[in-house]
Amino acid sequence: MSTATESDAGWGDLLTRERLGVTIVLAGGTALYAISSYVTASLLPTAIGDIGGAQYLAWATTVFVVASIVSSTLVGMLLATRGPVGAYLTGFALFSIGTVVCSASPTMALLLVGRVIQGLGGGLLMGLGYAVIHQTYPPALRARAAAMVSAMWGVGTFIGPALGGAFAQLGPWRLAFVFLAVITVSIGAIVPFALRGTGRSGHAQRVPAVSLTLLMTAAALVSVSSVLPRGGWTITGIGAALLVVAVFLAWERRAQVTVLPALTFAKESPLRWIYLTMTALAIGISLENFVPLFAQELGGLAPLLAGFIGAAASLGWTLAQIASASVTRPGAIARLRVAGPAVLTVGLTLTALTQIQGAGLSSLLIWTLCMIIAGSGIGLAWPHLSAAVMSSSPDPAEAQQAAAAIGTVQLIATAFGAAISGVLVNLGDSSALRSARFLESGLATIAALGIAAALAAYRSAGRNEPTREPVDA
Repeated sequence: MSTATESDAGWGDLLTRERLGVTIVLAGGTALYAISSYVTASLLPTAIGDIGGAQYLAWATTVFVVASIVSSTLVGMLLATRGPVGAYLTGFALFSIGTVVCSASPTMALLLVGRVIQGLGGGLLMGLGYAVIHQTYPPALRARAAAMVSAMWGVGTFIGPALGGAFAQLGPWRLAFVFLAVITVSIGAIVPFALRGTGRSGHAQRVPAVSLTLLMTAAALVSVSSVLPRGGWTITGIGAALLVVAVFLAWERRAQVTVLPALTFAKESPLRWIYLTMTALAIGISLENFVPLFAQELGGLAPLLAGFIGAAASLGWTLAQIASASVTRPGAIARLRVAGPAVLTVGLTLTALTQIQGAGLSSLLIWTLCMIIAGSGIGLAWPHLSAAVMSSSPDPAEAQQAAAAIGTVQLIATAFGAAISGVLVNLGDSSALRSARFLESGLATIAALGIAAALAAYRSAGRNEPTREPVDA
């Protein structure tokens, strides 16, 4: 691949003849995961009218999330044993098989099996989207590539509900899964050509069985807690999940076979603070899961329009990334990493303060603007946080392991965010207004903790500047 320097690198370099295929594979894999999440949520209420199993409706998301988190931790091992081509083909194959099973399921039990297989493939695609950036793009393009990959969540927010809602309304809900399977196979078909010349990387370490078990337990606990009766049971579930995460971190600190790189626990390294900042940002975006409900109950909007308002935060995230990823000056990049959670905190706080019952057009527009501000906070910081993780170690294998862990961190944070949001909404009892304010204020508090983590990373990086990689490909 050609050389790209800090001064001449641009968005067009992601779409050159030699990189276009790589860009489609990395972006497409993440987009499929995001779209599948929203499509399934839109389709399942219609599907259970056909195949039954309403009592297991919530499990369709739970098993998908748990399987995704588990497989995302295996990205490094697959890259070391099968290389990017083999790893991506495995991810696309599992995702397409699971999607086909979902489309043909005569019962909810078989659909859940499909969701497990789909989740295993999706977790690989999520983790690979960041890990392969380190191997296929020069350092000058990594922030833009990371922005492009994470922006696919915004694409999923728009396309997923629209696609799922259209197929559900028209009747043939199974065709939505067929459509996803066709797209999956189409992108998978170009993998051998797009990633031609990329070899195995990293160390073929053993499967981190203990860490996987602990992560799977934590993911299951937090996912189940989000569907338990609101109140004490939910809080207990989240508390148990946090305890398991603490055990996971204690094990990772001492174990030889791990998910996170050893550098995460080095006292002089900013890596753990960067991961914590990313966790706070990912939890903050959980707001969009409940915005459509609040838009209907507080603003009286129809479901379709309410759904698009719910995507406002993702729109802000995507637009901000386009501008932020173009910044190359080290001082400005360091400030953006701190500004991100700060802007998210301000946006969530303003959203809480502007909530009113019986909101009219002007109030809804203000609310939407506040959510765009909140989402832009994520977009400002995420590309540069991702790039910092990728350059956190001069050891290529350790840097790739760190990059692969971004997907795992994001998936775990998303699961915790959904459960925590459910608890906060429940605090409002039967009042949608109180629920909205509790949710937005609570998430703003978590985002504020992200500011502290970002400042800690800034101070740690200042004390021990990481070794810069040569700008080549």
